[in-house]
Amino acid sequence: MRYTDTELEQLLNRLVASTRTPRGRFAAANSYKLLEKRLPGKRSFPLVRWIGAAAAMVALCVAGWFVADHAQTDSLQTIYTQAEVRTISLPDGTEVTLNHFSSLTYPKRFQQQERTVSLCGEAYFEVRKDTKHPFVVQTDAVDIRVLGTQFNVKAYTNIPEIKTTLFEGSVAVSDKNQSERIVLRPNESAIYNKVEGSLTLVPSSNVSNDIAWQNGMLIFNNLPLIEIAHQLSNTFGIPIRIADKALQEYRITARFEQKDGLIPILRLLQHAKSFNYIEKNKEIILSAP
Repeated sequence: MRYTDTELEQLLNRLVASTRTPRGRFAAANSYKLLEKRLPGKRSFPLVRWIGAAAAMVALCVAGWFVADHAQTDSLQTIYTQAEVRTISLPDGTEVTLNHFSSLTYPKRFQQQERTVSLCGEAYFEVRKDTKHPFVVQTDAVDIRVLGTQFNVKAYTNIPEIKTTLFEGSVAVSDKNQSERIVLRPNESAIYNKVEGSLTLVPSSNVSNDIAWQNGMLIFNNLPLIEIAHQLSNTFGIPIRIADKALQEYRITARFEQKDGLIPILRLLQHAKSFNYIEKNKEIILSAP
């Protein structure tokens, strides 16, 4: 089968949106040669010509993803959200609500021993109980394993922490190396720090705040400004950049509704912590006064 440049670009886009990382015989290093055999002509480094030298690493990842994906009994599909919240039903009856700018990759049918999905972004899960087939959520740094429960996972690739909050049942959260593992009970969260590589158990008196986004609420409970900027950017679909590094760790407690609008929210936050903001080239820039 021949693949056009457009089709190859679509494969690349699917990889970028997915957090699924093939391992073993499907790893990039082991499967790149197989990919070359499937593509016509001299295709050793076509992606480099499209998006520059940095794409060489991505090309190897595409190779691993391509072979792994086509070796499965059932193909995968990915659901993306942009500036909207979306609820989907998985093949096993599990309900998943995706937050803004998130993606979920899952098989069209669960036929393996584990019901495995991959998340990039934030989602609330109501997992259909099946004691014989555990449900596993893979992110870029941690895996969450459950049987049947309700929990929220916040795992955006561009923020330093992954937070899993449990509402009902129990879940086990572990890092990719299985060196750390935490079993959560209701009203508890597991926070994985990507920089430090640490997994921490945090009790919570009001876990409902973690899913307030489903109702258009923005609740900032002693959050650093860098995370607030990320949430506002996702909610309103406008890039927000903090020009001064010292501002990033400013912590703010506040509550808003999405209907309040971005600029009014920024004005109120500006009073809470002294900073300036300007809109330039379709981007909001925060800076020290």
